[in-house]
Amino acid sequence: MTRDDDARVADLLARLGGGDGRELFRRLLETSMQELIDTELTAAIGAGPHERTESRSNHRNGSRARLLSTPAGDIELRIPKLRTGSFFPSLLEPRRRVDKALWAVIMTAYVTGTSTRKVDDLVKALGCESGVSKSTVSRICAGIDDEVAAFRARQLSHIAMPYVYLDAVYIKARNNHRIVSRAVVVATAVTADGNREVLGLDIGDSEDEVFWTSFLRTLRDRGLGGVRLVISDAHAGLKAAIARVFAGASWQRCKVHLMRNLIGTVPSASKEMVAATVRTIFAQPDAEATRAQLHEVVGILAPRFAKSAELLEAAEADVTAYAAFPRGHWRKIASTNPLERVNKEIKRRSNVVGIFPDDASVIRLVGAVLLEQHDDWAVAERRYLSEESMALIDTDTKEVTTTNHTTLPAA
Repeated sequence: MTRDDDARVADLLARLGGGDGRELFRRLLETSMQELIDTELTAAIGAGPHERTESRSNHRNGSRARLLSTPAGDIELRIPKLRTGSFFPSLLEPRRRVDKALWAVIMTAYVTGTSTRKVDDLVKALGCESGVSKSTVSRICAGIDDEVAAFRARQLSHIAMPYVYLDAVYIKARNNHRIVSRAVVVATAVTADGNREVLGLDIGDSEDEVFWTSFLRTLRDRGLGGVRLVISDAHAGLKAAIARVFAGASWQRCKVHLMRNLIGTVPSASKEMVAATVRTIFAQPDAEATRAQLHEVVGILAPRFAKSAELLEAAEADVTAYAAFPRGHWRKIASTNPLERVNKEIKRRSNVVGIFPDDASVIRLVGAVLLEQHDDWAVAERRYLSEESMALIDTDTKEVTTTNHTTLPAA
């Protein structure tokens, strides 16, 4: 370090004053930001303080103080006022006490499941001694709402979506001054080019037919089309809604949910044996062999587990619907597992919050999680299903006999 460097450092330390490193950095940040603000104003009006220029477009008219919370601590800045009009520096967020970087931290903390009760401690841990009020946190988080609303209302007519997955998760929230379990329904799809998209979400009292029908009609009104197969569990209200809204599309009953139902009807000692036997149905090479194996399994179960055999036989058309589609797709369209993983992430993040204050806060958090997932799928290096195999859907479905596989009729 040269003598000139030593002199400049000594001068800087003299201007900033004593104190520890944290205080030194806080003062340095305060000085630097103030200089940036003053420089931006000079460029905006075309003249510095007490400077006369032909390009001057306005005049300074004092300043107003603004306390800004930063990771280095609270700093006080002077925001210049103008004789005509107004000025606000671009490096600050207008009318907000928390700078953009801290906003990002708070919003990220909320989206990742940190409750508003804990956000204040988080802000203080970052060095903002004044903390941040719950009302401020709510106001900050509300900034997510516009983005989520646009995502939920976007058009879906840009491409056909042959495979649609539907499921619901339950989250506790306050409704009419009571803590109740709220159904959050989610829809995802595989597009005609093999990519995945989140279609939408909604929240309601329960998974009844009216609620599901309203949700599915919203998707259809936004342009959802080209649906060939809908994958979901066997909830009566959902099944009826699918038949009503997507008449002509096939319905695949999730094989995982069916397996749980079957296992629930047999003694504990026989559960593994029954599960292994039923799984052989889904390991067959073609549609005909799949149905033949199901009949064989029904015959095996009937003598000892009549209820399981009856349940499996009744579900034949629904649980083997996937077999009418390209063989390479079977593993990914026979169950709602792809959507279950998304729901698991929703539950992981929402469990931290515990009880949501209202439906709007549920939509905000779940919507942000789904938007994040949608973006991840959009930039994925590989398609979920190859575009070439997606082109085989029409060919394969025409070749498969429909004797035991029918589409859902319109309700």
